[in-house]
Amino acid sequence: MPATVVTGSSRGIGAAIAERFAEDGYDVAVNYHTSEDAADQVAEAVRDRGQEAIVVGADVSDPDAAARLVDAAADAFGGVDHVVNNAGIDQHVYTESLDPADFDRVMDVNVNSAFAVTKAALPHLRASADDPSVTNVSSILAHTGAPIECHYAASKGALLSLTRSHAGDFAPDVRVNAIAPGHVETGMTADRTAAEKREELARIPVERYGQPADIADAAAYLRDAAFVTGETLNVNGGELMG
Repeated sequence: MPATVVTGSSRGIGAAIAERFAEDGYDVAVNYHTSEDAADQVAEAVRDRGQEAIVVGADVSDPDAAARLVDAAADAFGGVDHVVNNAGIDQHVYTESLDPADFDRVMDVNVNSAFAVTKAALPHLRASADDPSVTNVSSILAHTGAPIECHYAASKGALLSLTRSHAGDFAPDVRVNAIAPGHVETGMTADRTAAEKREELARIPVERYGQPADIADAAAYLRDAAFVTGETLNVNGGELMG
């Protein structure tokens, strides 16, 4: 069976992607940093869909931990055919109050982890016969910026540049694309006030928040889109037009 590594897949968008890939016939390496119980539940959901799953705890911003994750997947499944770099953290703070260490941490988790996991997986991807691919999960804020989370927006913008660079580097062997979700209901957005939610929904033409399954659908499309590389798929309910 073809196999996929999904970073940050214990909950939210990553969990939805892991479960969708299992539905489509892929074994999955479920990765977590702090939420082991949740990761175990995702692995069980993968197995319920008839696929193999392993659970690997790893802070993938650490290159050694990223390599350990990829090695565990390759050992368990006989290779790695697809990678989804979904691991990410957010923080709401104005620039004048932003600790440089926090800026660096967001960059490490959101950008450096994608580089580290992709680099570790590249030999396996090049050896795959399953039209191998890498999908990086960015954000609408990569395009718009964000006044109280400049480091998050900057990290997601950097991820788009990394996507295009790797697409050129790895062609024609491995396709590399990105997804830029808009406002999606996950644990990372649970702290929105009622007023903030009204304001956000007023900007979304389809008049609803995205769901993790919407992003999983996009990831499945990019996995299978054999003539698409170096692209960003914007999944935001029409919020970003033009």
